[in-house]
Amino acid sequence: AMAGCGWARSVRGLLLDVSGVLYDSGADGGVPIAGSAEAVRRIKASGLKLQLCTNETQATRENFVRKLRALGFDISVAEVTAPAPAACRLLKERGLRPHLLVHDDLVPEFAEIDKTNPNCVVLGDAAENFTYANLNEAFRLLIGMEKPVLISLGKGRYYKETDGLKLDVGAYMKALEYACDVQAEVVGKPAKRFFESALAELGVPPEQAIMIGDDIVSDVGGAQQCGMRALQVRTGKYRPSDENHPLVKPDAYVNNLAEAVDIILQQL
Repeated sequence: AMAGCGWARSVRGLLLDVSGVLYDSGADGGVPIAGSAEAVRRIKASGLKLQLCTNETQATRENFVRKLRALGFDISVAEVTAPAPAACRLLKERGLRPHLLVHDDLVPEFAEIDKTNPNCVVLGDAAENFTYANLNEAFRLLIGMEKPVLISLGKGRYYKETDGLKLDVGAYMKALEYACDVQAEVVGKPAKRFFESALAELGVPPEQAIMIGDDIVSDVGGAQQCGMRALQVRTGKYRPSDENHPLVKPDAYVNNLAEAVDIILQQL
């Protein structure tokens, strides 16, 4: 194990990012990262609490969990904190009726939400739906509003799939922000409110939780700003240049989830 594992002490729960930590997504359903399914089993057997904290917006939670289970992960829907349900709560609280620019497979998450005569735009990782026509339609709606409201489900720059890197929702969020001179509200990592809801579902205070992710900004930076410890895995979209990030310094680097779990369980 690594020297200096003080970061692994007095832990009661783990928040795990999914894509790039548990598996690499892809059109074929993706591939599990070596040792990760076993690591999840070991976390559960140890009595530590576990919650997946994901910005996944290409599937409903039910379908997402079905996919993870097919890859060998023992996970239930209640163990997933994702942006769409959080966005639905926010829309209801504020009487917002969204125009959705999201992946087709995410639309059922918004079934209960009134979408007539929209007064905001909700942006998710729409992938192939990010056409010029669709972006322009969202732009026209926003620019025509007296007070434009743009809600972005996460703000990632890119993520890694089995066939290479993919542009993420953040790039399109920035385009609409720039065109409409508006600031998006982010629902998802790294927003503090999102991490707080994941911690509430985990049932552990921030100082007793560790976030494990492959995104130096959204996962590591976001978690640390909430008072959690955070680990950067060298899987997924990790790049060696992440280790020189000017603002974010993880509590530790680990090669993968399995190594992190080894070290944490040794400290219990």
